[in-house]
Amino acid sequence: MARELLIGTYTETLPHVDGHAEGVLSASFDGTAVSDVAVAARVTNPSWVAVAPGDAAGSVSVYAVSETEPDGRVVAFARAADGALTELGSASSGGASPAHLVVHPERRLLVTGTYGSGTVSVYALGSDGSLGERTAFIQHEGRGPDPDRQEGPHVHQLSIDPVTGDVVVVDLGLGEVRWYRLSDAGSLALRPGATVVIGSAGPRHLAFHPDGAHALLVNELDSSIDVLRREGDRFVRVQSTTTRADGATGDNAPAAVCVTASGTTVLASNRGDDTIAVFAFDPDDSRLTLVASVPVGGRSPRDLVIAPDGDRVLAACQDSDEVTVFAFDEPTRTLTPLGASPVPTPVRLVFV
Repeated sequence: MARELLIGTYTETLPHVDGHAEGVLSASFDGTAVSDVAVAARVTNPSWVAVAPGDAAGSVSVYAVSETEPDGRVVAFARAADGALTELGSASSGGASPAHLVVHPERRLLVTGTYGSGTVSVYALGSDGSLGERTAFIQHEGRGPDPDRQEGPHVHQLSIDPVTGDVVVVDLGLGEVRWYRLSDAGSLALRPGATVVIGSAGPRHLAFHPDGAHALLVNELDSSIDVLRREGDRFVRVQSTTTRADGATGDNAPAAVCVTASGTTVLASNRGDDTIAVFAFDPDDSRLTLVASVPVGGRSPRDLVIAPDGDRVLAACQDSDEVTVFAFDEPTRTLTPLGASPVPTPVRLVFV
């Protein structure tokens, strides 16, 4: 059965990317290839896209960042059953270069963070999915150990703790993962004792394990991945290991991490090595073991996504303008390349 995709992209040439897409893209995935790629909405640098359930008529809400300076935007859309996106409005992201946003799974709230300014904002959402008032604004302060990449705060990712409902903020610039309590009204309060200090490794993206007791954190600056384990009301860092194959040399920067529904396999993308790192995960021992390093077939893989049926993995290869597709056999943790589909400057992949 064909499935529908939305794809976040870059539309401009920036210091870190030669963007030449035209906005948020829509596409179809038949299990082997991505096809029918079209412009769904013209947005400048919509590098991250999120989808939230909509109404009984089949409409869903779609949100995108507009990664611009000196002030970025957050844009809301309604997506009709035929796939058409209708803009519902936009709001300031609260700083430069918003990198991420997340929709709360149970409350009408949207959280976004800016890489350039190191801010976190929460917005109320209307019954139609539109953006309402900003209910919280946090400005991170300080710097991390790396004088070049951690000269100030750089919020790179946000997620919702599946157990507590806290907002989890990955700040690459500070080298920290912070937990904020989120009220029903949308205010944020830092839980200082819950902060996990990662330091010069440069935390980038976090994925919760299905058991809720673990989280996997990929670090951009030293090509590592960490196991965080829930102990009481906080997480502790219990393992750190490389995302690179033995003998790999040259520059490398991991980008994305994802966990299979069974929780026994973890995947991470490597930009530079241009590989997918495949890990076995033992939740009883809270331990990752690298079992394979698979060439991604393109350049600079950003997002990785496991298809809803669990037997396909897609990689957004930003610098080679393609999405590569793999058959995935979880019992053997084997990724078999099925091909590549042309897509301009793909960054984010999300199934609708």
